Amino acid sequence: MPTVDTFLPDIIQSTFFSGYTVFNTVVYTLILVAFILAIIRMFKKLEFDPLSIFYSIIPFIFLGSSTRALVDNGVFPKTVFLITPGLYILVGLVTILSFLFCIYLFTKKGIDYRYSLFFIGLILSLPNLVLFSNVNFTAIIYVILTWIVSSLIFLGLVFLVLYIKNNIFKKIEKLNLSKFIDKMKKYKINFSIVLAHLFDASTTYVAVEYFNYYEQHVLPNALNQLFDTYLTLFPMKIIVIVAV
Repeated sequence: MPTVDTFLPDIIQSTFFSGYTVFNTVVYTLILVAFILAIIRMFKKLEFDPLSIFYSIIPFIFLGSSTRALVDNGVFPKTVFLITPGLYILVGLVTILSFLFCIYLFTKKGIDYRYSLFFIGLILSLPNLVLFSNVNFTAIIYVILTWIVSSLIFLGLVFLVLYIKNNIFKKIEKLNLSKFIDKMKKYKINFSIVLAHLFDASTTYVAVEYFNYYEQHVLPNALNQLFDTYLTLFPMKIIVIVAV
């Protein structure tokens, strides 16, 4: 299998495969935006709700992130399609092709595309699960605890803001805990997205602070240099997601 240093010209290696820079981050963002717009058009043409596969693509997300981790730990070689951006382009294309195949099965055979898509992703992820033979359970516990704490802080802040807004500044129906939970259920997709990003922030924070990994992205590194802590990952994630 060709490696990055033999497969690509030097200018491509230095620009896109030697770590994150402001330039290639902007390029990746533009590619992502184009990718998202194309996916939106695809769903409109197929007349399917993209939220219907919200949980079905979780195995594909694991496939991408676990492959990246295995590359970082030397299990997989650093080839063009196993590191950023090639890895996520590949996983994205595999996900789309799998979805289209599942839609075909749904229209022709009546097989629920949500479940078939989930199981395809699960099957593709099985080799990575097997390769995670030496799991660091201490790291897993750290990540889960960090995620729980950060999620509770986020939900507490949201409740506080809504409570102040509804109970103090506006003469409308008062907010209490049960009504807040009802709001969470109503906007469960939005909350799920934020909590997923907080989980991502938790894994990164634990990895760089306690297990000698390093952050490659431009903005988190800039914030760390400014505030001397990777705790800035959490407010950064929330601000970006809420703004979007």
